[in-house]
Amino acid sequence: MREFERLLELTDLVGQEIGCSEWILVDQARIQRFADASDDQQWIHTDPQRAAAGPFGTCIAHGFLTLSLIPRFFETAFMVRESRLGLNYGLNRVRFPAPVPVDSRLRGRFKLLKCEPVDGGVQLCIEVSVEREGAAKPVCVAESLTRQFR
Repeated sequence: MREFERLLELTDLVGQEIGCSEWILVDQARIQRFADASDDQQWIHTDPQRAAAGPFGTCIAHGFLTLSLIPRFFETAFMVRESRLGLNYGLNRVRFPAPVPVDSRLRGRFKLLKCEPVDGGVQLCIEVSVEREGAAKPVCVAESLTRQFR
């Protein structure tokens, strides 16, 4: 985990990678829990027998499951000691360039695109590239907007 003392330190790092998270396993149990929570029970995610005969040869994770892991990736990628509160402010562009087969390990790489002052803190625009272990192509690329407050 990369650590920073002050929020304003980040202004000098625009355009640079500011952290890389730990790996997270996306197994069938996690996929099923997400399917249950989101009411998205499409067979490509939840039926291993049918998915084995499908286009990917196995179950794959929901794109939105992959996206929902971004806050967890943030927790292990970097921290700012001065920040007492961080809030998800939204997303800009989101893409899912490759599937996430069951039992994949994923991690997030964080590149700071913008750091702008807001009342009491900063708003960060961070490109999050979600990597699958052993794959050349990312499985999700998103611009995450967060607000960090002193």
